[in-house]
Amino acid sequence: MLAQLRGDFPDVTISKIRFLEAEGLVQPGRTPSGYRQFAPADVERLRFVLSAQRDHYLPLKVIKEQLDAADQGAAPSATAPKPPRKLVSLDAPGENGGLPSPGDFETDREIRLTEEDLLRQAGIDAATLAELRQYGLVRPGAAGFFDPDAVLVAKTVKAMTEFGIEPRHLRAFRAAADREVGLLEQIVTPVYRHRDEDAQARGDEVVRELAALTVALHTLLVKAGIRAVTGG
Repeated sequence: MLAQLRGDFPDVTISKIRFLEAEGLVQPGRTPSGYRQFAPADVERLRFVLSAQRDHYLPLKVIKEQLDAADQGAAPSATAPKPPRKLVSLDAPGENGGLPSPGDFETDREIRLTEEDLLRQAGIDAATLAELRQYGLVRPGAAGFFDPDAVLVAKTVKAMTEFGIEPRHLRAFRAAADREVGLLEQIVTPVYRHRDEDAQARGDEVVRELAALTVALHTLLVKAGIRAVTGG
């Protein structure tokens, strides 16, 4: 089962699958001696869950609601990927003009990029990067390298400049993000400190769930604020 999934999801682990099972997203059969047996439908169901998390950054609760609705024969939401009876492909990377979608933001990336890599991949110049660093929007690691998220941040800021928003205007975003990190850290750190073998997987899921909820809340608050200002 892992061999079938790891071609598309190289980071999937037994602990991750067991966590998803514990959350009710997949229910494999059992042999008389208690070993799990994953049918092809179970593998497709897992593939949908992992894709929905990675590509759409959906919380597990929402994914489970979609799967439950599909199991009952209900039509899926028009804004969500179609749950599997027959699994459908989700959005391909690179859509939205190359800009990041929420699912692009992962927590366990190991790729290290030089400054030249960042400039080339983000399509920005050295002066723009200097501004991003000045206002804390992009930060290299201790060894001086950048991670792929820095490219996504730079691309996003570049797109915002087309609306007249400059990096200096975005300092509040950096400050707000730092405050959110401090809050979420208090929640997830105790989860990671558990000594059982599934602690890492549970911690990663809590991070993804909270990050997705944070993005959703921020979006809703901004939309509500804009409506209040414009009278829309």
